[in-house]
Amino acid sequence: MEQLAEVVGGHEAVARFAAARKAEAAIGRPPTAGDDAGRTLTRQELNVLTAGFRSVRDQEPLEDVADWANAVVALLEDEAARMDSV
Repeated sequence: MEQLAEVVGGHEAVARFAAARKAEAAIGRPPTAGDDAGRTLTRQELNVLTAGFRSVRDQEPLEDVADWANAVVALLEDEAARMDSV
């Protein structure tokens, strides 16, 4: 998540998203309904986040981390496609 935070730079909502995912991983639970991090991201935020995960994936020497980042990219692309169809 540190890599992702570095890649997204000054995009506050995306940085909050990354921080929330890091916190979830630390405590081993997904967000609850009241968590701000669970809110829907805008199309621009999804694009920034997707680019960030692609960057992590492409620069990561560990195969399992790259596979994880690739899976997240697929989920983000699905969400973007869902947004386009609405």
